[in-house]
Amino acid sequence: MANFGEVIGRAVRLFPGRTAVVQGETALTYGALEGRVQRAAALLAGAGVGRGDRVLMLFPNDFRFVEVLLGALRLGAIAVPANVKLGADTLGYIADHCDPAAIVAHAEMAEQAHRLTKSGRRCWLVGGEAPWAEPYDLRLDGVPAGLATVEVADSDPAMLMYTSGSTGRPKGCVLTHANKWWQARSTARTMLLDERDRALVMGPLYHANALWACLLPMLLTGGQVCVLPGFEAVAVLEAIDRYRPTFTSGTPSMYALMLAQGEALARCDLSSLRLLMCGSAPVSEELMRKIHEHFACEVVETYGLTEGGANVLTPRWGIKKLGSTGLPVPDVEVRVASLDDPGRDCGAGEVGELWSRSPANAAGYFRQPEVTAERFTADGWLLTGDLVRRDEQGYIYFCGRRDDMINCGGSKLYPKEVETLLLAHPAVADACVVPAGHATKGEAPVAWVVLRDGAGPVEEMDLRRFCLARGPAYAHPRRVFFVERLPVTGTNKVDRRALREETLRRLPAGLASGS
Repeated sequence: MANFGEVIGRAVRLFPGRTAVVQGETALTYGALEGRVQRAAALLAGAGVGRGDRVLMLFPNDFRFVEVLLGALRLGAIAVPANVKLGADTLGYIADHCDPAAIVAHAEMAEQAHRLTKSGRRCWLVGGEAPWAEPYDLRLDGVPAGLATVEVADSDPAMLMYTSGSTGRPKGCVLTHANKWWQARSTARTMLLDERDRALVMGPLYHANALWACLLPMLLTGGQVCVLPGFEAVAVLEAIDRYRPTFTSGTPSMYALMLAQGEALARCDLSSLRLLMCGSAPVSEELMRKIHEHFACEVVETYGLTEGGANVLTPRWGIKKLGSTGLPVPDVEVRVASLDDPGRDCGAGEVGELWSRSPANAAGYFRQPEVTAERFTADGWLLTGDLVRRDEQGYIYFCGRRDDMINCGGSKLYPKEVETLLLAHPAVADACVVPAGHATKGEAPVAWVVLRDGAGPVEEMDLRRFCLARGPAYAHPRRVFFVERLPVTGTNKVDRRALREETLRRLPAGLASGS
């Protein structure tokens, strides 16, 4: 199998004049992109970067992300795209942990990059200049193209992607060249994508959602990638009107924010869309209904994780079941393992932990053999830590993280259940449910709610009664807090940890019995 840095090779040969990447007024053909990738590889090689070295990438969404990523891979080096919205301490930890031979940073990340170069690491600054860094754009124009791609083994590391660290320090997932080829081909295959498609990247390219669902399959097939600098709901709707993409992928919170923009939804032409993918976090049935209602195209729910790729999804063909993340991807094996006896497979409807075994599984965690042994079995299974159930036809239904489960007086409750109830209320635009201590139940759900623009007056008790009338008593939120917008992480997922902390701040003594 070839070096994954050659993922654009087919498109360069067949469609050199076709537009590959668009951002604002910048448009690169596949021929032009190939030249830039070769020069980026030569620039890094001239600084001594070679096979097995790490290249730390500090980028917001920028078209040059593509050439640096592929250029590093062509040297046999390992690309490390970091979440640039992490705090300084966490970015410092990632840099120290992966020990990069070089850093390539966008000018917007200059302050963060400067801190990371104080140990003598070599750094290139993209789109700007600084006395402590080399000007990437100027240097790139001065190096020749034509550097030969380094041959690699299938099992050689291609990328090192750090998890969000929601339960501790980020862990570096080692993804091989074989992993990346399989993931790009799998997405193109299951989503029926080809060179006629145009992807809109509205999430961060350093995150798997945008990287795997949009960028890589388009580069593989010869399609077009339209890159937005970041997510802003109205700007996304206007970009769909302007760039005419055929598909995009995002998180539930992103779609919820877009659906709240009534004026922009009515003004913008969204008819070019043929497919929307929603994943990376639990999505309620009610939100899926609203997405279907407002976007006249196919909508599929997907499930995946950095360590195991996109391994369960609702394919574009066949039967779709609202509320289900779908079926295992071709070539992926899954188990729903009993929480009490991991050696036993759960029966239909029984909640257990999802185990996955596929060509997308990471090779392990970088420099963390003990954690690798905890999450990956000797026979190739990945223990995801996610709770799911399976129906009689094999469709998977995501319930929540093991860490998010709420034990309310012995009844096991998942936030998605309560969020689905809340989103059925016509005045609710978005909701997140977290646990709070309860005097007699141990734990009970508390809701954080965003109301729709123009919604009539809604009180806390209105929503509590609404949930009580439609679900089991133990599942109704004991308190409801109203906010203008739910906090999100750097990967556009609702920040449940921040809401847990705010709940504790507001309810330091927990919930009283009868609350």
